Amino acid sequence: MRKALRAIAIAACLPYIGLKAAWIAGSHLGIPEGSELREPGERTAMIAVNAVSVVMDAAVVVLALLLTRPWGRRVPAWLLALPVWCACGLLAPIMTGFPAQLAATALGFRKTADQGGGRGGEHGAFLADWVFGVVYGGFIVQGLALGALFVLYARDRWGGLWRGRLADLPADGPTRPAQRLTAVVATMLVLPPTAVHLLWAGGSAAGLSEARAAERGSDFYIVEAGYVLFALATAAGVLMLAFRAGRRVPLSLPLALAWVGSGALACWGGWLTLAGLTAGQGDDRAPTGLMNVTYSVQMIVGLLVLVAGAYFFSERAAAHRGA
Repeated sequence: MRKALRAIAIAACLPYIGLKAAWIAGSHLGIPEGSELREPGERTAMIAVNAVSVVMDAAVVVLALLLTRPWGRRVPAWLLALPVWCACGLLAPIMTGFPAQLAATALGFRKTADQGGGRGGEHGAFLADWVFGVVYGGFIVQGLALGALFVLYARDRWGGLWRGRLADLPADGPTRPAQRLTAVVATMLVLPPTAVHLLWAGGSAAGLSEARAAERGSDFYIVEAGYVLFALATAAGVLMLAFRAGRRVPLSLPLALAWVGSGALACWGGWLTLAGLTAGQGDDRAPTGLMNVTYSVQMIVGLLVLVAGAYFFSERAAAHRGA
């Protein structure tokens, strides 16, 4: 089964990598006439962004090999856990959001304000519709295959650290006060960006750039609602772990909530923050101050939970070694 999952994960990367490589080479495959991606001034930025995304997707191939080959067992825990956490964070919103977007479109809701498949308006369609299907479909397959491989790997290598129930966790420990403080701080910090995403998901345009507000449709609202759900999942996970809420609950549930939720907040918050910092002067799609603050704070929350999780697992590992 692991060999099959590895082959599926690697094969799912090929269409995306091939498409990006074609664009870097100058092809306009999947880029309609009138798209701003065909403008000469976008060429350098397009090459840079596509090169980075090719490297990121190629990392999935490396992870698939690492999770299934004997030498993968000798990799330090942090060197494996960090890229897998990033992969989960980047893929989870796509795996949940894209099917919801397809369902909304099938029910007759407008994808964007201009009914196009991407950034449209006077510039024409941003990308052909089939591109989104190929790319996001591949991401979903990658996420399912890579997630299954990681669960199998983690069960074999670290099964004793995340099995059992919340009630099995020690009542006291050297980092228990820090866990509680971190959980409270992370929950308080995540409330403002969650409220902003909830406003945007509900139809408010407050704080959005003019171009972003003008192109809102079902796709936009689903993405914003997804951020709200991942923020709530993160808060629920860390609070359950820190305060042992739901003692009969399997330990894997709050860990999964905190793992996936924090990854989604940090990775997409970081990606959008970076995009905002690199936006050109006069770009009508450049994020506003509120957008930048929202993305930055959610990134900070995700990283804070990541650090807390590292201490949690370190303490669990030490307890298991001493048992």
